[in-house]
Amino acid sequence: MATIPSQNLLLPHSLSLPKPNFSHSTLITFPARSSPARAISRTDEASISSKLEPESYKITTAEDIRRRDREAKESKSLRDTWRKIQGEDDWAGLLNPMDPVLRSELIRYGELAQACYDAFDFDPFSKYCGSCRFTRHKLFDSLGIFDSGYEVARYLYATSNINLPNFFSKSRWSKVWSKNANWMGYVAVSDDVESTRRRLGRRDIAIAWRGTVTRLEWIADLKDFLKPVSGNGFRCSDPAVKAESGFLDLYTDKDTSCNFSKFSAREQVLTEVKRLVEKYGDEEDGGLDLSITVTGHSLGGALAVLSAYDVAEMGLNRTKRGKVIPVTVFTYGGPRVGNVRFKERMEELGVKVLRVVNEHDVVPKSPGLFLNERAPHALMKLAGGLPWCYCHVGEELPLDHRNSPFLKGSVDLSTAHNLEALLHLLDGYHGKGERFVLSSGRDPALVNKASDFLKEHFMVPPNWRQDANKGMVRNNDGRWIQPDRIRAEDHHAPDIHHLLSQLHHPS
Repeated sequence: MATIPSQNLLLPHSLSLPKPNFSHSTLITFPARSSPARAISRTDEASISSKLEPESYKITTAEDIRRRDREAKESKSLRDTWRKIQGEDDWAGLLNPMDPVLRSELIRYGELAQACYDAFDFDPFSKYCGSCRFTRHKLFDSLGIFDSGYEVARYLYATSNINLPNFFSKSRWSKVWSKNANWMGYVAVSDDVESTRRRLGRRDIAIAWRGTVTRLEWIADLKDFLKPVSGNGFRCSDPAVKAESGFLDLYTDKDTSCNFSKFSAREQVLTEVKRLVEKYGDEEDGGLDLSITVTGHSLGGALAVLSAYDVAEMGLNRTKRGKVIPVTVFTYGGPRVGNVRFKERMEELGVKVLRVVNEHDVVPKSPGLFLNERAPHALMKLAGGLPWCYCHVGEELPLDHRNSPFLKGSVDLSTAHNLEALLHLLDGYHGKGERFVLSSGRDPALVNKASDFLKEHFMVPPNWRQDANKGMVRNNDGRWIQPDRIRAEDHHAPDIHHLLSQLHHPS
């Protein structure tokens, strides 16, 4: 199996500008209950941001901001405030100034989405292109995400037979792991380790969807055409509730001839959520509260919104005893998904959505470039029934990469859309008008993992993350070959037909 290169980077000491100290790099850990958030790697407290930022802000030192964050986190814990962090009050008072606990959680869920990219095989020269490089039981450990607090319950697949050629990855080999499927993400559930229970304050079902990391041509592939969700099997009797047809097809289509996608992504995620809610929803003997959190970047953000809506519309967030489980969506650079009525229905169902965006990213402005929630109300009222009239859902947290002293100021479509860059911006965001100061010391070098976004004087090579020797190994004969991997998991839960029948959804 291919190895993951170390994230330890050495920077030269001859930089003309103050330089970050990357010498204390560590693997990802998740934030403890009352300690500063920790991410894939850390820098020294003496961050370069304290030296490069403008001096014309109300708070004059980076240490003042960090001290304020520490005091705020010490005064409350995620365990005690998780319902507010999950959007119980639509994040009122938590976004400006930025609540440090919410920031930590946004970075944490963003890293669960980033794991979909880091584990995905994008290489067309690989026999396993389009699959996950690791088995689900070893996903987090293989990525260096130790003590994540989550166990992967199942992988999610979608058929690649729909018309989104720039989204799916396919191998050039004639014999491949699957000709008609792509790995799309996973469903995970928080474990029973005492530290996890104390930190989260509840049991969490997390659903992470893969998006697209660099190729934005998939936007042009969209039909940009709204259609009623009821036509795709959703339990919605209102034909005015509509979503983009390409997203619906990706979520609901299946290929009965393929072991991986003989059930649609929708069927896979709904049955797994139903199974987990039945298992943990009404736990006895001091059982924890339950939450459902869906995350995704780019097109994965659209799938996150669709699947969260679907879970709530199907009533899967209610236990047998009638307890309502909060459903929250955190998206990063996600596009618009549906029309105004779709937004209203999400609100009626109580699904909370927080969208993190780069103001210069084109994807959150699509589809519905002209007819959208920003158009005059009178125009939207007249055009509301048109199949090109879109509306974002939930709350938006806009970030600007030009505020970071680490990032290039120029706007490039792919870099402005980069997930690692968004997580970097989150780490430095403290509120509108406040200076950019890295809160957790998340390593800026991660931004260039799959992009060329860091300023050149930091001397971090672009697109630096890759498998050793691009996955090639030397066999006993001295020849370089692609090694075989453990067979990808194509099995579905043995009770999936039973669960589908309970959902009144034909298999």
